[in-house]
Amino acid sequence: MTSVPARPAVDRLAEAYWSAGRLPAEVAGWAGRPDTLAPGSPAKVGILDLGFELRGGRTELVERYQKTPLQIMRPLRLDPAHPDAAYVYLMATGGGVTQADRYRIDVRCGPGTHVHLTTQAATKVFRMEQDYATQLVNLRADDGAYLEYLPDPLIPFRDARFYQRTTVAAAPGATVVLGETITAGRLARGERHDYRVLATDLEIARPDGTLLAVDTLRLVPDGDRSAVTGPAVFAGHDQLATLFVVSDLRPAAEIADTLHRALDGHGLHFGVSTLPEDSGAWLRLLEDSPVRTAAALDTAWRAVRLLLTGSPAPVLRKT
Repeated sequence: MTSVPARPAVDRLAEAYWSAGRLPAEVAGWAGRPDTLAPGSPAKVGILDLGFELRGGRTELVERYQKTPLQIMRPLRLDPAHPDAAYVYLMATGGGVTQADRYRIDVRCGPGTHVHLTTQAATKVFRMEQDYATQLVNLRADDGAYLEYLPDPLIPFRDARFYQRTTVAAAPGATVVLGETITAGRLARGERHDYRVLATDLEIARPDGTLLAVDTLRLVPDGDRSAVTGPAVFAGHDQLATLFVVSDLRPAAEIADTLHRALDGHGLHFGVSTLPEDSGAWLRLLEDSPVRTAAALDTAWRAVRLLLTGSPAPVLRKT
């Protein structure tokens, strides 16, 4: 059995650990010292640091560090076809992201592990009058690991200022299924693209640094909503969803065809393409209905899961 290598000691409460460091100019321009709790204050830094290993034929959580407002419950066994798999719900006790929040999530999946990560609910980014908020997500999947990261939608409220950076290190032989949904705002309150700035960076690479995918999003309405509703972004829709599948369990073209067939004929606006190095495929979807968007991503995920593992995905419950 191969174990996750021991990590050097690190001070997770140090600013260098939870700070985003390099920021997009669109976000950095909002930096300021809040007259409420400042970055680094109690309850303003949320940290999850998780490590999984294969032990006794099961995926076990062998390393866990959590700091409120981020936390998890114990891993669940929800898949009858894969009782060895660990299903983990990520939770935020504060109910949403507020100004000066700094979140960081690290997940390491050792060789042969099978991990599914999702959130308990949508990530709400609240109104901000000073400063901004950030979330760093770092995922690693070693050879033979099967990692799914499928959080619920990100919803920016009026005047939100938010930056998210996601980095994925996928070893050859690993599978990573990564989803993301961004909503135009708190639609029930009539808030469409009323946030100040929403910026995201996604980078998927091999451990040696070989890039497989880079996805950069800079949404800055700034009084001109056409800047975020044009053809290269929301294209007039309210939901923007993406699904990346990195795997060598099947040829990239077969993965892409599976994604396309799963959604074809349902009246959806979407596109599918393969990733470099025959490493997988990705899907981008535009929709207005959050229900249809969630159903479409779920359908695509289930089709890919069946293709790659030969067994159907389980029913996931969220309350």
